Amino acid sequence: MGAGNMAGPAAERIAAAVEASLDALVSEAVEAIWQAPAYQASQDSSLRADVAAHVRAVFRIFLDGLAGQREARRADFVITREQAKRRVAQGISLADFLQAFRIGQLTLWQGVLDAAGDDPLARDAALAVVARLMQVIELGSTVAGEAYLEAQQHALAEGDRLRRDLLEDLLARHAPVAGPKRAQLRAAGLGPDTRFLVTVAVPAGPPAGDRTLRDAALAVGRAAGGRRGLAVVRQDEIVAIAPLPRGGAAAALDALDRAAAGLGRHGTALALGVSTVHTGLPEIPEAYAEARAAVDSLGGGAGVLALPALSSFDYLVLRDDATARRLIRPEVQRFVTEDSAAGGALIATLLAFAACDLNAKTAADRLHLHVNTAYYRLERIAERTGCDLRRLADVMELLIAVQLLSTGPPADLWAAH
Repeated sequence: MGAGNMAGPAAERIAAAVEASLDALVSEAVEAIWQAPAYQASQDSSLRADVAAHVRAVFRIFLDGLAGQREARRADFVITREQAKRRVAQGISLADFLQAFRIGQLTLWQGVLDAAGDDPLARDAALAVVARLMQVIELGSTVAGEAYLEAQQHALAEGDRLRRDLLEDLLARHAPVAGPKRAQLRAAGLGPDTRFLVTVAVPAGPPAGDRTLRDAALAVGRAAGGRRGLAVVRQDEIVAIAPLPRGGAAAALDALDRAAAGLGRHGTALALGVSTVHTGLPEIPEAYAEARAAVDSLGGGAGVLALPALSSFDYLVLRDDATARRLIRPEVQRFVTEDSAAGGALIATLLAFAACDLNAKTAADRLHLHVNTAYYRLERIAERTGCDLRRLADVMELLIAVQLLSTGPPADLWAAH
């Protein structure tokens, strides 16, 4: 039976009964909506009143359409658009917002059935009401979803702008003293005495789209600071400033390594540079410069270069310095280039030899080599470079050449493997 054929005394009695019980139906719908965890967890004191006003307005759309024998129109749902914007600000997800909308309509339908009672004519009229109620649900849900997504995009853009402006202020040593930027700073857990790391990430490969970088920024921000910190897409880079976690720099770096690997598996390859640990907002510019230098040293390749994991020697040869390259003797340069192309067995032996305090036997054990093989390789290095591997100065020259001429993230030359 169509909605247009449902006029009659029975339908009028249903409409009058629903009208009379409107306050009770609204309260019942609000209580049902409040069973959803997102609504229970909300700290917004105005949310319950907002929900009640929205439920009442949508019920009124249905009743007015019933009385006037017309279908609902988009123009009827002005309050739904307004409430959708409020839900974004109140932290209610789109799924929870639409679920609440459906709960309200189910409550209304139950009210219609209760009004019909056991009267066969009223029951027939109630069935005819279904089409009109479904039309209200369909159109209202559409308007709600569109308005929510529009408001969400606006909120995201406004949030991005606020975070970018805050970052620029911090890089210029202009810490905000009041207003939304100050609130953002507090929410990020950044204060005068906060110990923090700065991470800079750039795409490793073709430039990423805005959406890809934004998604990557969320992942980097979560890895660097959990729920705290500030992660911003700044032109073609991601900048994250995060307080040190309880586990210190090591815990933060481990989380960043995992995040970079996860992003890489999903097609977003990043080069990440991480600063040393700094304290206080005035040091943010220096920390950013360190992280930027680290990411630049990756040469466009994917990976994580964290300054806290490097020795001071490694840092001194971190920058790609043209003069330092020219000072490398041709035979040393030739050795590094040729051995790298051949798989790097001799270079690996050299690095292990240096890490083992110039002890060939310990280096052989570390590399799972016979000691004679280690000695043979060290002799080959000496022959090809003219260096005496018993002299620290010659070993240092080789290590510097390896660090400057190798591609990819520089290793800690003194690390114990």
